[in-house]
Amino acid sequence: MLTLDVTHSYPGFQLRVQQALPSSGITALFGRSGSGKSTLLRVIAGLDAGAKGRVAWQNEVWQDSNHFTPPHKRGLGFVFQDTRLFPHLTVAQNLAYADTRAKGLPGPSLDAIIAALDLDPLMSRRPTTLSGGEASRAAIGRALLTRPRMLLMDEPLAALDEARKAEILPYLERLRDQIGTPMLYVSHNMAEVARLATHLMLIDAGRITHHGPIEALLSDPSIAHTLGVREAGSILCATLTAQDDDGLSQLTTSAGPLWLPQVTAPIGSRIRVRLLAQDVILSRSAPTGLSALNILPATVTDVRTGDGPGALVQLRAGDDLILARITRRSATALGLAVGTRCFAILKSVSVARGNIGTTPSNPPATL
Repeated sequence: MLTLDVTHSYPGFQLRVQQALPSSGITALFGRSGSGKSTLLRVIAGLDAGAKGRVAWQNEVWQDSNHFTPPHKRGLGFVFQDTRLFPHLTVAQNLAYADTRAKGLPGPSLDAIIAALDLDPLMSRRPTTLSGGEASRAAIGRALLTRPRMLLMDEPLAALDEARKAEILPYLERLRDQIGTPMLYVSHNMAEVARLATHLMLIDAGRITHHGPIEALLSDPSIAHTLGVREAGSILCATLTAQDDDGLSQLTTSAGPLWLPQVTAPIGSRIRVRLLAQDVILSRSAPTGLSALNILPATVTDVRTGDGPGALVQLRAGDDLILARITRRSATALGLAVGTRCFAILKSVSVARGNIGTTPSNPPATL
């Protein structure tokens, strides 16, 4: 486990973090621009030597008041927004450079990384001939071949368009589930975070304000305004059970069936679905005569109202938590309170393809 008790100041800003990070899975560090995400990564990596305090990996102290371990001796991999591949080397040579330097260290093999990131077709090419997504995959592969204790990723997809992001996200899911190297993933894109992360840390003005398992945190109505009400939502875990002839995929959740536009995955796959709170409609009675296919029975567990006209309602549907954003008037008219039984209604088409991912096969044991 990585433990932090650090401060770092420069004009107009102070980072102050006391935190322990899980030693497995993907921990997402989420916050608006200027909140301190990249600064914290640089402190962990030892790239900002002016930071004060203590950084330790398990029982190995990397820095405190008496000691400072330089970046190259911390055993960390770092993936920047720009890939920083060696332009004069092919992809194979870039990978071999890292693989040779890490010879003898425990970690994934060269063949395993090539397979997980589908790099074999790229091996003879130089970085200038790669697309953005291809270059990102090669850079991630090179970082992993240093056999790092943890991989630090500073908005690695920020420079990619949505099509290239959609291309690379499945590879990151595969790394999470197959390679096992813990990752600290910085992003201000909640769709990426909800799809990839097992653990979430929210940072604001240099402070960690909330942290915990991502399913619990995203469905917490008390932090919706921290995320932004349009980003507020929840994650449902489901199993892909059938591919219907009309192009819909049937999934089974702990609360009942769910139909989505075709999900490309083997039958039996564990699927993670992000539901935006604004796309959930509530009814006190079982609705009939609707075009909506997805209707899940639920029980209200929390109702939050603010100064505006909106209300956030947290519901338990089977083993999952769902967040709905409705008007305060509707919440009052429906008589919603803790313990109220109701039905959550979701249109199949409202779940964007980018909000569908695989469920982590090995969530962090520390959570």
